[in-house]
Parts: sequence; C-alpha cells; structure tokens
Amino acid sequence: MALPASDLTKKADGRTTMELGAVLPRTAEVKDGHLFIGGVDMVELAQTQGTALYVYDEEDLLNRMRTYRDSFHALYENSDVVYASKAFLNKEVARMACREGLCLDVSGGGEFACSQMVDFPAGRVFMHGNNKTPAELREAISAGIGRIIIDSRIELGRISQIAGELGVTQDIYMRITPGVEADTHEYIRTGCEDSKFGFTMNDDFAFRCVADVLAAPNVRLAGLHCHIGSQIFALHSFREAAAVMVKLLARIEREYGYRIEELDLGGGLGVAYTADDQPSTIADFAEMTTSAVKACCAEEGIELPRLLVEPGRSLVANAGVTLYTVGILKTLPGIRKYVAIDGGMSDNVRTALYHAVYEPTIANKADQPRTEIVTLAGKHCESGDAVVVDMPLQHPDLGDIVCVFGTGAYCYAMASNYNGQPRPAVIFVRDGQARVVTRRETYADVFSRDI
Repeated sequence: MALPASDLTKKADGRTTMELGAVLPRTAEVKDGHLFIGGVDMVELAQTQGTALYVYDEEDLLNRMRTYRDSFHALYENSDVVYASKAFLNKEVARMACREGLCLDVSGGGEFACSQMVDFPAGRVFMHGNNKTPAELREAISAGIGRIIIDSRIELGRISQIAGELGVTQDIYMRITPGVEADTHEYIRTGCEDSKFGFTMNDDFAFRCVADVLAAPNVRLAGLHCHIGSQIFALHSFREAAAVMVKLLARIEREYGYRIEELDLGGGLGVAYTADDQPSTIADFAEMTTSAVKACCAEEGIELPRLLVEPGRSLVANAGVTLYTVGILKTLPGIRKYVAIDGGMSDNVRTALYHAVYEPTIANKADQPRTEIVTLAGKHCESGDAVVVDMPLQHPDLGDIVCVFGTGAYCYAMASNYNGQPRPAVIFVRDGQARVVTRRETYADVFSRDI
C-alpha cells in the first residue's frame, strides 16, 4: 500500500514536503495545509485557472535535462541526449530543450512541425515512425533534418528517391529490434522480436538489409538505433541491448568494410508512479550505458561511436501533475468509494489503456492523513473512465482540489476531445510565478474544423 501523503518530512532548508519519494516534483512542499509546487499554491492556481489543469515544475524539468546532459558528457565525451518529445511536446518545452543543448526526437510530421515553429535547428532533430508518409519525409528532408530512423526497406526506397529529387544525401539510422525482452508492460515493450518497429535480427535479416542500405543512392548510413521499451527498472536490460548493438556494429565493419559512426540506444528509463517505486537514477542509467558501450567496443576491437540516448518519460513524468475539482461523491457499501472529478480519460487515458497507477492527494488538505481508499472516477460516458483506482486519499468533500502526481508524460500528449471535452491548459510554475504555456481549449476550438 502506498505511503500516506500526510507523512510530512522536514528538509534541511526548513521546507515541509510529503513523504512520497521520487513521485513528487522537485519543488513540492506543504504550507498551511496546501500543496505548493514551484512556490505556487496549487489550490489558488486551480481556482484562478480552472480544472482539469496540467501543471509542470519548471525547475524540475530544467534539472532533469541538465542532469541527463551533464551525466552523459562527463562519462562519454562524444554523446548527446535526444529528448523523446512524444512524451510531452508543446512549443515551450521544445524551446527549453533547445536552450539546454538537447537534440529532439519527433514521431512524424506534427511533432516535426512544432520543432520548426520554434526554430529548433533541424540538424538536431531525429525523426521516428514505422510508417512515415512520403509527404512527411519530403517536409523533413527539405528542411535539412539531421537523422531519419528507418524501419523498413520500403521506407529506405522512399527516402532515397525523395533525397535524390531534392539533390541531397540524407543521413539515416537503421532501427534494430535486438531481441531483448525488457521487463515492462507488453504494450510498451518494443525491443522484442514480435514488434512493428525496426529490422528484426531473426534469420540475420537486419544484417542482410545493411547491404541494401549501403547500396542505396542519396542516403548515408550514419548509425544504428534500438529502443527496447519504456518504464524499465532493470538496468541490465540496457547493458544487454548495448552488447547486441555493438556486436552488430563490429560485424558490419568486419564483413562490409563500413564503419558506422553513431549508436542510439533509445530511452525507457523507468520513473516512480507510486511511493513504493524505486527507479534507478539518471546518473545510474548513464553509468550503465556508457560503461557497457565502452566495454563492448573494447572487446570487439572497434572505435567508440557517438553515443545517443532518447529519454522522454524520465524527463517529464514526475515534473508534471494534474489538478481536478471534486464534483460528485458516491459510496457503494462493501464495493468502492467513487470520487468523481472534472476530467478523466480525455486528459489521462493511461489508466484505462495501461492500468496505470498514480498517487493522489487533496491539495487543500495536504497535511491531513490519506485514510480512505477511493477511485477517482472521470466524467466521461465510459464505465472504465478512471484516473486513479483504489488508492489512498484524504477524506474528500465537494469542491476539494485533487492533485494527481506523475502525470507529466503521455497525458497531455494523448489527450482527446472525447464527449466534446476541451483539453486542459498547461501551466509552468517556478519561483512563485505561474505562466500559461498552452491555453485551455474552448468549445469553439473543439468544433472549429466542422463545416
């Protein structure tokens, strides 16, 4: 069972925080019974900005970006961090990643368009996707995108043709499925053999396809890529993936006489969604991956490649929270206590999709014990619409402001307009100031494209 959010602890600087470990945003604290993040009262913020509301701790975001960047650079000079923007993308977080010297991973034309709107250098953008359309590829190549990660020989042909028509040579990676079974949810396990992504290593298929890539005009094989899954706690999975990929690099160099200069090991580092979760640190992840690549390259007798990693969830998940207002209370004796909120699967589909687990607290009762087991039911016309299922919460009353922690990844990105619900605003908080970085949708916005 999760720890009570009311188990308060005093930090060295005198701040009072909730004892929820890595679940909390970096600056979370309790003052006069209210939850504060970034020096901003979450109750007051909810009252002024409305709910549902996405809130990000800007100091936390910056700290994670810098920790990733500095940890890898300290251990492996020729390395780069590529923010996997599918986890959470708006213009402001793209600007932030750019300022901090990160590269950007985009999936398809929409995310690439966002990067272009904020003048993110196209040469530092990496495009993913198992079925990029010819139009998306043309837009990316025309703009000078840095790397396109290919998933098939069909895509190789498309890129080769488009690059030829544009008179350029396009740098590409081959995405490899290394056969590493990461210990995570089957829906977010991507490195096993049965995956829609990449070139399988079964029957030597990926290795044989390298010959096709090297023979194709108008492209340059700059690197290999793998991604074994998301929300991974066992770091040995990354070491195993690194070993497989380095062996493939060495074999390509020996048998094709071609040195591949870059290796992208993807992302997937797990985060804390409950107080009991104890994920590895960014520094631990950096140490594991860099040491594995160095050791494997030494064993294979090849030069160290440029090393890239693609964190997404571990950069943004715990920096973000979602605020709701309690609207209905309903107790089914002996079954369940429902606390209905003014959001749900339209702003957080992960619980319905993955059975995700979150820690909630009542922001206006943050110093009180979480003594009741409740389900935070969404407002949508689906029986499975819930954000939190059977987790501890303070005694709820109508009008309370509920904060759900750890919602910074894949909630805004996967939000919908189900039941005509406008998507929430996104607020960044820092040093006692709150700023709107994405405004709340209106009903007019939701139906603006209808004719």
